[in-house]
Amino acid sequence: MRLTVCELPEDRSAFERAWNDLVDHVAAEESDLVLLPEMPFAQWLPASPDDDSAAWQQAVTAHDEWITCLDEFAPATVLLSRPTIRHDRRLNEGLMWTPADGIETTHEKRYLPEEPGFWEASWYDSGRREFTPVKCAGALTGFLICTDLWAAEKARSYGQSGAHLIANPRATEACTLEKWRAGGQAMSVVSGSFVASSNRVTIEDDQSDVIFGGEGWIVDPDGTMIARTSQGQPFVTIDVDLDVAERAKETYPRPAFL
Repeated sequence: MRLTVCELPEDRSAFERAWNDLVDHVAAEESDLVLLPEMPFAQWLPASPDDDSAAWQQAVTAHDEWITCLDEFAPATVLLSRPTIRHDRRLNEGLMWTPADGIETTHEKRYLPEEPGFWEASWYDSGRREFTPVKCAGALTGFLICTDLWAAEKARSYGQSGAHLIANPRATEACTLEKWRAGGQAMSVVSGSFVASSNRVTIEDDQSDVIFGGEGWIVDPDGTMIARTSQGQPFVTIDVDLDVAERAKETYPRPAFL
């Protein structure tokens, strides 16, 4: 499977330019599966603690509009998260898009931080306690949206379900890059799965309140970082052998707890 991760700018004009470059990259690399960052199609609302219903609705609308552009990645499958309103509840939900079936909701972000730059519990509700893997481009895939990654028992549960891949769309700061690498590596070992993550990035002259760190990455089932983006290379695509994840379930330390 050809898997693409990326870092996309927080600045909206820069985002549009990067989007066109990503479309070209996915076509050139013949990607099967593309992972986008957390809620990528609007500026990061939880940077402010001040809940704004109009701003939330604008972000929902922006995502609805941009989602119609996902067919530019066809025939690849695309994974991302989006802001939504469901049954009068605001949610950050994981999505899978395919050329054949369009959008399918796959997960609701469960674990919400509430701290400077990330006032998420003020902006939207905690999702359901459902962590069920879905088939994405042939890979059984579990979603852990940003902070969900640190729920190690959920990564382990995905491993028990036979997941090949954990998808981690995120919005994380530059000062925490090392921590998030460590988290991805730990959860890959816990689950015996590949872990892939894509992030927002704050470019040099952006006036954003939060300095996002970029750096999308892919970790193999034994915790080795096998791909990583950078400012000079904001998109990376590699071949991922799903059989490696299946065999990993039988090697240390997984047999002790899966």
